[in-house]
Amino acid sequence: MSVFSNLWSFGSYVAPFLLVLGIVVFFHELGHFLVGRWCGVKADVFSLGFGPELYGRVDRHGTRWRLALVPLGGYVKFHGDANAASAGVDAEGLSEEERRVSFFTQPVWKRALIVAAGPLANFILAVVVFAGVAFFVGHGALAPRVESLRPGEVAEMAGFKPGDLVRSIDGKAVASWGEVQRIVQVSAEKTLTFVIEREGAQMTLTATPKLREIDTPLGKNRIGLIGLNGSNKAEDWKLIRFGPLESLEQGARETWYIGERTLSFLAGLVVGKGSFDQVTGPIGTGYLAGKVATFGFAALMNLVAVLSVSIGLINLMPIPLLDGGHLMFYLIEALKGRPLSERTQEVGFRLGLVFVVTLMLFTTFNDVLNLVRR
Repeated sequence: MSVFSNLWSFGSYVAPFLLVLGIVVFFHELGHFLVGRWCGVKADVFSLGFGPELYGRVDRHGTRWRLALVPLGGYVKFHGDANAASAGVDAEGLSEEERRVSFFTQPVWKRALIVAAGPLANFILAVVVFAGVAFFVGHGALAPRVESLRPGEVAEMAGFKPGDLVRSIDGKAVASWGEVQRIVQVSAEKTLTFVIEREGAQMTLTATPKLREIDTPLGKNRIGLIGLNGSNKAEDWKLIRFGPLESLEQGARETWYIGERTLSFLAGLVVGKGSFDQVTGPIGTGYLAGKVATFGFAALMNLVAVLSVSIGLINLMPIPLLDGGHLMFYLIEALKGRPLSERTQEVGFRLGLVFVVTLMLFTTFNDVLNLVRR
């Protein structure tokens, strides 16, 4: 019985992980594929996953659509590419017609557009998913009301009292406790001006969130805190519904917020202010997907959107082998009027491969450590 129980538990994490990652990877590669076809480039292979093929079929345009064994990514191999990463040219034996539909013969602006389409598709997917959740499900929100204060913390010293209703922070109106949390958490060591309502009268308070390290399901997280606890009363809860245009606006705002936080986190790692405990790989993502799935389909779709933004931004990093590395080479080519030498590009791609493999090993090791701690 325990064996079946363990298998069921394992599957409850794997299935949501494969669904989330599969959607994000598919739309990323679909962006490359569609813009490539629009630019007149033939795609030889569209693969979801790497390694041995589990299923495949060839469409009327000659593209082989395949599902592969290792579900940790995917690729589109365009005609004339030496490999799936477009790292090199395989021009030997190509006819004039084949060269015309090959990736490497296209002008640099078309190649750049095809490469940039992958991350762009990720951002579009995030906007659509966030908008869809806002439109069909709505957002549950608690009123921005203070329930209690943690003794000796910043909020108590700033003059907050239970029952205070937060109306705005630094001139920005807030409508829910979630908005208050977001602003405070990303404003560590920055003085914030709160307009609150107390017994029908408005007053202004200032507080500077302190940077604190907290435990999360994926390790430690460093955020700003002032020591406020929000209301958990039923009368302070409401479901906010959005129309079509409002939903799209919500989707765009949420995508922007996730992108901004992702970039801020990466910048923090570079300057030594971030925590590497928060860097996760496939195991950590699978664990998170399994946990989020217990909250329902809408929550899982929100995770799809968050992961889509993160993957889109990471792919834009100027590292050879990633989309950003290709775009960097194309920018140099556009400025110089000719591409970098094959030798230079080859060295760059090798270094990029070392970086990607090292990052994968590090994040996997980090995931295992976090799971052991839990």
